[in-house]
Amino acid sequence: MTLKEKLSSDMKGALRSKDSLRLNTIRSVIAAVKNQEIDLRKELQDDEVLSIVTHEVKKRKEASALFKQGGRMDLVEKENREHAILQAYLPEQVSEEDLRKRIQEVIAETEAKGMKDLGKIMKALVPEFKGKADNGLIKDLAGEYLN
Repeated sequence: MTLKEKLSSDMKGALRSKDSLRLNTIRSVIAAVKNQEIDLRKELQDDEVLSIVTHEVKKRKEASALFKQGGRMDLVEKENREHAILQAYLPEQVSEEDLRKRIQEVIAETEAKGMKDLGKIMKALVPEFKGKADNGLIKDLAGEYLN
């Protein structure tokens, strides 16, 4: 079952169980997928759909932080619940410990010396951890080791 089919199936399940938050969250992702398909004039593959889900998760996390800053705890809770719903569609996230080990290995392989070599490291790590780790976290951890 492709990720698109799983989203569609879960949307129908949420509709049957009258879970409006889950339904609206999944609908928003499906709409983003369909918009992307229309823009590209082709059907998206699983990795492209995964990229959209990752983007939606990131949007929820950023919105939650902004609502928290504004003191809107009701909306923070809603965004956090949507975040949890979407997180289920992502592959299992890699632990920070494993990520640190791999970053050190890549730094040794590329013989990176400072922040000017961050691009080399990111080029190697981002495709490897696509969907499994946040790119911002990868960048921050790599920056720690390069400084």
